[in-house]
Amino acid sequence: MADEAELREQMIDAFEGADYPISSPMDLVPALPDGPSTSFESGDFSMTAMELNTKLGGGEFPYDDVESFVDDVLEQLEDQDLI
Repeated sequence: MADEAELREQMIDAFEGADYPISSPMDLVPALPDGPSTSFESGDFSMTAMELNTKLGGGEFPYDDVESFVDDVLEQLEDQDLI
């Protein structure tokens, strides 16, 4: 089982360097340490940033800060029973 707090920390670390506000997932790519192949792992959960983009809905862009973006990503992952 995935540890949501661990995933939240990983995602904040990866996405916090983006130039907020962001208006699309493409605004995040330059901030990612390994680009779209940046991975997030906890327990039996493992997904790259690119996989996140394909599995999740469009989100509620724009996002004004990293916390609101990561909160929405985690909520969508929970809603789809991925974590």
